[in-house]
Amino acid sequence: MKENAKKKRMMTIEIKREIIEKYEKGVRVSELARQYDRNTSTICTIIKQKDNIKDIKPAKGLTIVSKRRSDLHDEMERLLMIWIKDKQLAGDSITETIVCEKASVINQDLKVKQTDEKGETSTSEETFKASRGWFVNFKKRTGIHSVVRHGEAASSDSKASAEYINTFASIITQQGYTPQQVFNCDETGLFWKKMPRRTFIKAEEKSLPGHKPMKDRLTLALCTNASGDCKVKPLLVYHSENPRAFKRQRILKEQLQVMWRANAKAWVTRQFFTEWVNLCFGPAVKKYLTEMKLSMKCLLVLDNAPGHPPGLEENIFDEYKFIKVLYLPPNTTPLLQPMDQQGVTQRTLNSAWKKLWPASVAERHCEGTGAAHLDETEQVLTDEIVSLGKSMELEVDESDVTDLVEEQQEELTTEELKELQEMEYSEELRELGSEEEDKITKEDRISTKEIKDMLEKWQTFSEFIKNRHPDKLASDRVLALCDDTCVRPFRNMLKGRQRQTSLDRFLLKRSADSDSETQEKLVKPRE
Repeated sequence: MKENAKKKRMMTIEIKREIIEKYEKGVRVSELARQYDRNTSTICTIIKQKDNIKDIKPAKGLTIVSKRRSDLHDEMERLLMIWIKDKQLAGDSITETIVCEKASVINQDLKVKQTDEKGETSTSEETFKASRGWFVNFKKRTGIHSVVRHGEAASSDSKASAEYINTFASIITQQGYTPQQVFNCDETGLFWKKMPRRTFIKAEEKSLPGHKPMKDRLTLALCTNASGDCKVKPLLVYHSENPRAFKRQRILKEQLQVMWRANAKAWVTRQFFTEWVNLCFGPAVKKYLTEMKLSMKCLLVLDNAPGHPPGLEENIFDEYKFIKVLYLPPNTTPLLQPMDQQGVTQRTLNSAWKKLWPASVAERHCEGTGAAHLDETEQVLTDEIVSLGKSMELEVDESDVTDLVEEQQEELTTEELKELQEMEYSEELRELGSEEEDKITKEDRISTKEIKDMLEKWQTFSEFIKNRHPDKLASDRVLALCDDTCVRPFRNMLKGRQRQTSLDRFLLKRSADSDSETQEKLVKPRE
């Protein structure tokens, strides 16, 4: 091989799309070749593949695609990136072998689902192998990289945590925050309905046939301040908006000691968390600071969980703008986050801040540090849970508590990764749609008739493409993407207006009926 031979240069998706856009606007192939320092044959190849290039939806972080890959492959890598982020937030170790094994599992799950839906599997999907070569290219596409771990915690995490403690102390000193003014919030899963492992059987029976135990999960977002004397109403997310028990017992969610929200997987989303900050956290903190006669300022410490909006301060109501948000550095949550440390008493809540903010903890709480003290604390909490269970006449022991903790640490399945991806994507679209509608002035606001006309035309257009387009697979993907990105916000806008119209009509009808009854009583002669 010659030393002066040209090294193959990869071209990003963005550049390819830029070339296609310019070509469609009338720029000649020769001019494009000159602008991008490429051969005319390369430009022509890109233009021939323009439909496929436009249709590519790469995984997050992906910038280069050297060849056309299957949609299943792209979907697998998108879900794999979500899984990696989840493991990273949990502080778990991820090796090349673990990533390749998870990639194979996700790919196989997607193949099974596609086979069930279509009854066929393409050759390209069957030949996927999470090999060393694939992993190297996956790292290049997504930018993931490895760090060294020593002992139980990552050295990089420990170093970043130690450095951030000084940074945090500097922030506290400069801004003059007291332990009463600094809050931390974190989410936790709760299996509130779980069948016990034990059951009673007849004397002559030796064992019980296998069965799947019943369990039901919800998510709680818990928040308190560093002094431990202000506990904010929790955010509770369940999979049902109106459980049957609420209807039977005529329970009003507004009167509960939690802020009730619901979605399919009982996950805290950015929308829910923002609502909680404005409707629960803000009012509670303002009332607390007023009663304690403290200056009106507050610091909310959060980790980088997907449900915590990066620009949260921008969405806080004007009356609560005194709240400032501080995000912990990546990979430090298990080491620093106060709400990840211990339990719920004021003394315990205060001592939970000893790693991030030692100065805020009373001296008597700092006695005993290290792994031995942590093990002792966990054992005390376990014993308390077992004792509480036995006081309620329940068959419970230490192994039951251990099993419950392990179940809450189970990693996300492929189906759950897909649902999380769809939930985040739908939420982003909702936010985009609401922002765009807010920007529209009354003079420029779209009428309901215009939206209906557009939707009818879209329906006609999409049906024509589905029935007549020669490449059905590609056209279906493009239509689905266009429907989600461009059309759905208007469809949601129309649904919202229709619900409001129905409510207005109902109220008007009730008002009219009431007026009619009153009029009849006035004109009706006495008997």
